[in-house]
Amino acid sequence: MFKVKSMFALAAAGALLALGACAAPFNADVARFQQLPAPAGESFAIVASDPKLQGGLEFSQYASLVARRMEAVGYRPAADPSQASLIVKMDYGVDNGRERVVSDPIGYGFGPGWGPGFGGFYGARRHGYMYGFYDPFLYGSGWGRDQISSYTIYASQLDLQIERKDGQRLFEGTAKAVSRDDKLTYLVPNLVEAMFTGFPGNNGETVRISIAPEKK
Repeated sequence: MFKVKSMFALAAAGALLALGACAAPFNADVARFQQLPAPAGESFAIVASDPKLQGGLEFSQYASLVARRMEAVGYRPAADPSQASLIVKMDYGVDNGRERVVSDPIGYGFGPGWGPGFGGFYGARRHGYMYGFYDPFLYGSGWGRDQISSYTIYASQLDLQIERKDGQRLFEGTAKAVSRDDKLTYLVPNLVEAMFTGFPGNNGETVRISIAPEKK
């Protein structure tokens, strides 16, 4: 019995390490409504939708990410918002999170033609994930057991609006994501990249953007 438990724990730990080694991509749902004409060198300035953020160091860092993207598609930064032909309004945030409960079914055993040993697997399920041992002769026989665990997930969002100086709205975009990380320094750069992937996009279209994790 001791050997079985030891191997059981070893396999579970190995599966967790394997999952941790494979960083998941960042997925965001991006909705864009736009009537932007082709860029012709118009100038732009980025302002905070929430006046409390304007002038903050954190906001300035994220605004610089948007500015580089705007320049990359053909616009040029203005020295002052009063001199810009386009005003880019930006807002971002993350909620306080909510708990997600998952069930981890794990079983172990021997079977004819399989021999002693174990195999790991990972597969999506409707309400979570599963990993650990698998033996077709034992799994589902009642010899396995389920471990119930939970973790916190966070909903984040980036909003962008682009207007002419006269207030005419040319672009409205929203990028939303759900992740296990609530750090804005991680979330906002990824949301910006998702927003500007295929920018400005098709009017009225919502697309799923998947961003590969950074290589370490």
